[in-house]
Amino acid sequence: MDEQARLRSVPQRYPPAVNSRSRRLDTILGRDWRVAIPFVLPIVIIMAGLVLWPFINAILVSMTTRNVITRTDQFVGLDNYVRLFADNDFRVAVSNTFHFTLFSIVIKFVVGMGIALLLNSRLPFRSVLTGLMLLPWIVPEVVTALTWLSIYHPIFGGLNPILMRVGIIDSPVAWLADYPMPSVIAVNVWKGIPFYVLLLLAGLKAIDREQYEAAEVDGADAVQRFRHITLPSLRYVIIVTLLLSFISTFNTFGLIYLMTGGGPGGATRVYSILAYEKAIISLRFGPGAAVAFSMAPLLFLLIFILARVMRRDPGMAVSKKESLFDRMLGSIGRWLGALLDLIFLPFEWVAQVLGSLMHLILPPDKSGQPRLTRSQRGSMGVAARLLLLIPFMIFVLFPFYWILITSFKGTPQIQQMDSVFWPNPWTTEQYRSLLFDTPFVTWFRNTAFVAISSTAISVVLAALAAYALSRLKFLGAGTITTLLLVTYLLPGSLLFIPLYRTLTNLGLINSHAALILTYPTFLMPFATWVMMGYFRSIPVELEEAAMIDGATRLVAFWRITLPLAAPALLSVTLFAFTNAWNEFLFAFVFITSDSLKTLPVGLQLLVFGDIYPWGQMMAASLLMAVPVAAVYIFAQRFLVEGLTAGSLKG
Repeated sequence: MDEQARLRSVPQRYPPAVNSRSRRLDTILGRDWRVAIPFVLPIVIIMAGLVLWPFINAILVSMTTRNVITRTDQFVGLDNYVRLFADNDFRVAVSNTFHFTLFSIVIKFVVGMGIALLLNSRLPFRSVLTGLMLLPWIVPEVVTALTWLSIYHPIFGGLNPILMRVGIIDSPVAWLADYPMPSVIAVNVWKGIPFYVLLLLAGLKAIDREQYEAAEVDGADAVQRFRHITLPSLRYVIIVTLLLSFISTFNTFGLIYLMTGGGPGGATRVYSILAYEKAIISLRFGPGAAVAFSMAPLLFLLIFILARVMRRDPGMAVSKKESLFDRMLGSIGRWLGALLDLIFLPFEWVAQVLGSLMHLILPPDKSGQPRLTRSQRGSMGVAARLLLLIPFMIFVLFPFYWILITSFKGTPQIQQMDSVFWPNPWTTEQYRSLLFDTPFVTWFRNTAFVAISSTAISVVLAALAAYALSRLKFLGAGTITTLLLVTYLLPGSLLFIPLYRTLTNLGLINSHAALILTYPTFLMPFATWVMMGYFRSIPVELEEAAMIDGATRLVAFWRITLPLAAPALLSVTLFAFTNAWNEFLFAFVFITSDSLKTLPVGLQLLVFGDIYPWGQMMAASLLMAVPVAAVYIFAQRFLVEGLTAGSLKG
């Protein structure tokens, strides 16, 4: 009754002309546009100021060149792009980028699919094995690079002794000098396996088991079931996984730069490293931006395809009139299917041969029944899957073992190569030296400050924007949603040059404010997307009941919706903190003072020329990885509790 009285009082409070204008605005801008403004304005300002404008500015910069005499920028149009075609360094960098990307994603897909299939089957301690397989994902990029640098080292590394003992090589190999590209590809595969396993395993769990049982009854073997049931059912997941992986792998910078610097002789110089060398080291912003934006058409095509795929509902019925995009995807799917059929045909032959061999080794009894019981066959299958999983486990876990044992070795033991795979004796010398003789504590404090600050800003603004985009009706909501996805997929290699110039003009370069302001540009979009999905699952009637009782929209959001979204809030906080803690490119480009460096950049300063203090570096790597691992372990319990509570309330 009070609400109705309040509504009746509106015409008496405002003139009819004002009410008419207000209704026209509501019709044009949407009924909730006034409420939506404070929710979405902060994220729109940040995205426009730190993504859209720098992006436009970078396009303009890529069409200029620096006059060394007048020290001014001169407009040259497309000349910088035309010169790239005659630049041998650029052609080699592009070739390296495609080689690195294609080989990496093919290997990651094959290995990730194999591991996902094994983990989706009946295995003892399956949850523990799955958790171990996901460990490389939470390891910071700098820790990954330093660890593999140590493993690959021709004198002090752990790879050569293993291969020499098993007889694969006769003498030590300088892996990063003799085989630089395969070596960095192997590290990228190690780092990227968890991403493939996580997404593909989620897709496998969603497949109806009855399809496999029916195919098995019809006589289909494992390879045939995989070709005709698993792959078609995973089509959507595979497309999204491959596109996301291609975009991130294509724009890799930190991992390669930390391991090889683009060498030797440009053998691993990818286009992102070349853009950095031209723009930041040589201060030729125009040619550097041209290098970065030369790959933009390909990236935007992939981003467009991925955005269309991710915005489609996989379970939606197929319309009678397909769009051009749907026909293109269908053609790609048919070609991909034919290619996969060709690839898996030898595997099918091998499976048939193995089946025949097993039939000869263990022929059926006189009654035609298998000699092994169902339980025995199941046990043999589990044993076979564990044997297949062991090599992958060793590949994933050996770097962690190497970090641990090296950090507890004394410097003389490391230098003398005594007891390579075990500390003798165990010592904390490296940790004492790291904490008291280096600025490690300062770098740790800087990283914590930047990560916590940028995470807090990103999560708060993402929650506000996600609520408005999922609950409120206003003009531009769909456009903002799409642009957020595009912004999340936009690689840092396209933004670090214009952001460097923008921060320099603002006087923020070489300060923690530069990182705290720029980190949300890649943290907020993903967080917003996740929160939007969760807000849509919360019944809107709960908020309406609160507003009928007199609560404002903001109060209903704060007291009703946000507590129910605690699991999603914790998830995006965890994601944002992990990415801020591990970020390398922006921290490397924007911070020059040693006292302001974060851990991913500061750990490089432990190296003096060609002298690598491996013990200190492994100790630092372990201490840097521990906070992220601890946060995940701590958050897991609350995630489960929050999800359970949320489901009960829903």
